[in-house]
Amino acid sequence: MQHIRTTNAANRLDRLPITTFHKRTILAVAFAYFFEFADINTFAITAPVVREQWGADVNHVAYVTSLSFVGMFVGAVVAGGLADRLGRKQTLTLTTLWFTVWSFACVFAWDIWSLGVFRVLTSAGLSAMTVVAVVYISELFPSAKRGKFQAYAIVIGICGTPVTNLIASAVVPMSDWSWRLVYLWGSLGALFLFFVRRLEESPQWLEARGRHEEAEAVLTRIEAHVTAEHDPLPEPQQPKPKGPPAKPGLGMLKDKNFLYPTILLSVLWITQTIGFFGYSSWAPTLLAAEGVSVEDSIFYVALTTVGAPLGSFLAAMVTDRFERKWCLVVFGLVIAASGLLYGLTFTPVLIVVFGFLVNLFERGYTALAYAYAPELYGTEGRSLGTSIAYGLGRLSNAVGPLMIAGVYNGIGYQAVFMVIAGTWTLGALVLAVFGPATRRRRLAAEAAAGAGAKPVTATP
Repeated sequence: MQHIRTTNAANRLDRLPITTFHKRTILAVAFAYFFEFADINTFAITAPVVREQWGADVNHVAYVTSLSFVGMFVGAVVAGGLADRLGRKQTLTLTTLWFTVWSFACVFAWDIWSLGVFRVLTSAGLSAMTVVAVVYISELFPSAKRGKFQAYAIVIGICGTPVTNLIASAVVPMSDWSWRLVYLWGSLGALFLFFVRRLEESPQWLEARGRHEEAEAVLTRIEAHVTAEHDPLPEPQQPKPKGPPAKPGLGMLKDKNFLYPTILLSVLWITQTIGFFGYSSWAPTLLAAEGVSVEDSIFYVALTTVGAPLGSFLAAMVTDRFERKWCLVVFGLVIAASGLLYGLTFTPVLIVVFGFLVNLFERGYTALAYAYAPELYGTEGRSLGTSIAYGLGRLSNAVGPLMIAGVYNGIGYQAVFMVIAGTWTLGALVLAVFGPATRRRRLAAEAAAGAGAKPVTATP
């Protein structure tokens, strides 16, 4: 097999301990996640006021919501291609600025249609930023620890949702125009620019693009940061010979090593999206429709969301200690059971308990999936494959609400939660049967990194 020049980026990164460099990187990504989670629900928060002021009806809100998920699909796929061409760091910056600029534009919307257009463009950026951030963390952190730090970023980021809800509850009632301040808050993600100067480009991406001098320079800087805080580093594991890298782009769909994980992850994200948004979007509405007061239904759902950041923290505790595939299967089945029991009871305490468990394990499931998905690809296909699968998941929710509404109107309340439970169960079973295991590969990398060849200085 032809020998290809390499800077051995993956093995050199795998043997690094966690240092200030890694913590600074995860803080920057968590900041972007915070405003992504802050911004993703702003339309839902302001929709009741907007409907009243502009005379919009429920159908208008439904159109904007559905089209936003189409925007998420387009944004994810475009970002995947851009990250392969422009780099992970630059695309992460561009996508974060994109969603914050269009969130700022929402401040000046003049009717439901202008707001809808701005929200679709915002949603495209939100989804785009997410898939690039997932890949960026995967390529910069040691394989034995990347799952934990992926989850830590979400623990911080997901706090953007309750913080935004509190801010909205304070500012929206102030005046007829103060709902616009919710979108102004969402646009503060642009402050991510203050982090950019301290971030490094992914050396694995630079290596895959043949930019070996730049990859070497980045690796040398990272290793210098590490050796300034820790003992000299051990020698990295030697790279295995590789053939010419595959050319990035949609032509990779012809490669079964790219197509197989993309189909598998598409099933994962489609079942997760329909299962989660089917529950979170409809729970308060369906409770109210079944006779629970609106105030009580909102209060019950608010209590259940306390489980969300705890779920991301739980994922951080288990993601690198156990096989991620089986963690996803177990979490998915627990969500299915909890969601089904939620739909079968009207006892307030049990509604809160089962709803709490749904939020807890769903956020943990998402954090696990963010770490698992990029591991199924090589560097050349990682960004595009992750983005296609994630984008298809978001696209599925353009029809998900219509499906849930049809089940409720045609069969009834409890049938909705049976369908949602079935969706989660399907995803878990597909993963159990067809999902590749990745822990052995991570353990091998960790063992090789700790095998302790002789120490070296910052420049190997």
